This record gives sequence, C-alpha cells and structure tokens, in this order.
Amino acid sequence: MSYTEVPGARVPIRMWADPAAVEPVAMQQLRNVSTLPWIEGLAVMPDVHFGKGATVGSVIAMRGAVCPAAVGVDIGCGMSAVKTSLTANDLPGDLSRLRSRVEAAIPVGFAMHDDPVDPRRLHGLPTAGWDDFWGRFDGVAEAVKFRQGRALKQMGSLGGGNHFVEICFDESDSVWLMLHSGSRNIGKELAEYHIGEARKLSHNQGLVDRDLAVFIADTPQMAAYRHDLFWAQEYARHNREIMMALLQDVIRKEFKGAKPAFEPVISCQQEDGQGQMRTVEYRPGVISCHHNYVSEETYEGLDLLVTRKGAISARPGEWGIIPGSMGTGSYIVRGLGNEASFNSASHGAGRRMSRNAAKKRFSERDLAEQTRGVECRKDRGVVDEIPAAYKPIEQVMEQQRDLVEVVAKLKQVVCVKG
Repeated sequence: MSYTEVPGARVPIRMWADPAAVEPVAMQQLRNVSTLPWIEGLAVMPDVHFGKGATVGSVIAMRGAVCPAAVGVDIGCGMSAVKTSLTANDLPGDLSRLRSRVEAAIPVGFAMHDDPVDPRRLHGLPTAGWDDFWGRFDGVAEAVKFRQGRALKQMGSLGGGNHFVEICFDESDSVWLMLHSGSRNIGKELAEYHIGEARKLSHNQGLVDRDLAVFIADTPQMAAYRHDLFWAQEYARHNREIMMALLQDVIRKEFKGAKPAFEPVISCQQEDGQGQMRTVEYRPGVISCHHNYVSEETYEGLDLLVTRKGAISARPGEWGIIPGSMGTGSYIVRGLGNEASFNSASHGAGRRMSRNAAKKRFSERDLAEQTRGVECRKDRGVVDEIPAAYKPIEQVMEQQRDLVEVVAKLKQVVCVKG
C-alpha cells in the first residue's frame, strides 16, 4: 500500500497503517509529536503501537533537535542474521540439545558473562576500534559511569522481553541464524538519565506531553546526549556481533564444517552506530540493522536528525531484517528507498496487546499450541510473547510493499528467549 496522509498540527502524518485500526492512544501520541516546533516530518510504520512518549513504529525527522524518549530506552536495539552452509537435513529431529548449547553460550534474561568477552578471541569477529570504543566510555554521563563493570560483562548477552536468538529455515531449507537485542542495561540507564535531564529544560515546559522533551542543537545538553546516544548505539552493534560470533561457534562445534554462506553486499549504505551513513561491504554473511536509533540524514536539502523508534533504515538496496513473533516467521528484505518514509520500514510485527493483557488472556497451553514445531520455552514466563499478542507479520509486510522487497522468508525451528 502507499501511505495515507492524516492531518497533523505542523506536518502531515504519513501512515503505512490503516488509521482506523490504530489504537486511539497511539493516534494521540502521533498527533502530539506533530505539534513539536522542530518537526519536519512524521512517518508511521504498519507495526505502529502505543509507546512511551512516542509510538513504537514511528519515524520522526526533526531539525536541530532530538527527543530521547522517541528513541526509546533500549538504544540501538536491532537485529542480526546470517545464512549458513547447513540445510534442514543437517539438523537432528530433537533440537532440545541445540537450544541448550545456545543458552549455555549466550547469557539470557538478567544473566551476564562471568568475565568480559574478549572479541579478539572470537572467530572472524572484526575488532577495529574496540579499544577506542571503550575509551569513549570516559565521556558518558557521570551518573552512569559506575555501571561500566556490568556493561563489560553484559556485552554479548541477550536480555529478556522480546529479545531472542533463533535458528531458522528459509523456503529452500537453508539454515539461518538470527538474533534480536540492544544496548542492555547500560543503554537503558543512559536513556533514562537523559530523558530526565530533558524534562528539566525550560523550552520543554509547555509541551503537550513532557515525555516529548527534546535537546536542542548547539547546547551542552545536546552534545552530552549525542555522545552517549551514539556510544550506546555502538554498544548495541558490538553486543550483537559478539552474540552472533558465539552463536556461530556453537554451530561450528555441533556441525563440523558449517560456515556462513551469504554473499557479501557491495557498496551498501549502512548506519555506522554513530548516526552517520557510510558505504560498507558486509563481512561475509552478517546482516545487521538498528531499529531504535538516531541518524543524521539529508532530505530536500535539509540536514535532519531522523529518529527511528521501532523502524529500520530502508535505503535503496540496503539489507534489513523484519521479524515476526516467536512461532510465526521473519523476513530478510532490501530497501526500496522511499523518501516519503524517510527511507524507512517497519521493525517487526508490532504488538497488538500489552504484556499484561496477553498474560491475562492466554495460558501456557495456548502458547504451546501457537509455537507448535518450535523448540522454545513454553512456560508462563514467556506467555506475554505469544504470537497472538502481535500483529500478523504477513499483513505488516503487505502494507509496506513500497518500502522494501522480500529477499527471503524465514521460519524458526529453535527460539531462545530471556
């Protein structure tokens, strides 16, 4: 579908979703965002739903300002995926051992590594800039610096909620590895600190929603936030790289001779973790994309700060990952470069009910039925992640045919959750 334009206060709201199907509280959030004095454009993805301050599934382009709550508290959250040389026939009928091996290699939930992972000891992992990255931690907010030890040990860990590690088949029965995570507790604490700082600023006192408080360009507060924001985005990227290396190591040990089998992408535009777009060649196999982040981009001659909260970059030819819920499947895509969406696409299926509502409505039996054929947790602790709590991924993909093209459809057979 092409977008539907809904009137906003300062800019029109371009929606790749049916406005009538969007929950009223989410529509009000979109209208609130459209009142911001600095806004230049607002694009709404088909997986849109209510969030803190700004909806999840929105792309907010502002001039000379950025809203930390519109980035979200899991700064840099995103996806990584790799196609392997394995096929479905290489996997055993009982996948419980494989799931256990993955859970042993990658800490989940509140767990972390006993000692920091040294990426230089992991197979095939690029380590350029690693020391410089941690050196820049000295510049983060003083209130968060005491968390460095924890951040070191959480690097390469999954977390909980909707984060996951999956082993999937594509339609030709090739085996893919995929994971979803972000900047862990350090990103959350940096986000919450700066959201609190933004609320105190005088220019934010008259906003319709204090959660939309912004930092303005060329101020000390903006400079401090940009430093911490881009550092946390880079942390999230490193976190996924290390987990993917650990996951591939599990696969190599379980299946001798297994290796990445995805062709490198030549001259692809990709966000570099510090808000800049650059031309890259993927190291063989790995696709990686943020979906909670800020990027500096130019549209119609204007230099803008583009916030994607629950959205991926979808520039022409750019690879991306759009996951569904556990038990349904996911998509590997290439961007079509639709500037009306600020070159963006959805980040996933998107919730259609809250976690509390899902826990009240569904049982462990429902979860087992809806995840039939997937080796995963089926206990009360993950009922809030049941597929029925999410929008149908096929519907989401249909609504953004002018934003991305599908390269591969994946179906998970192992799903590790926190």
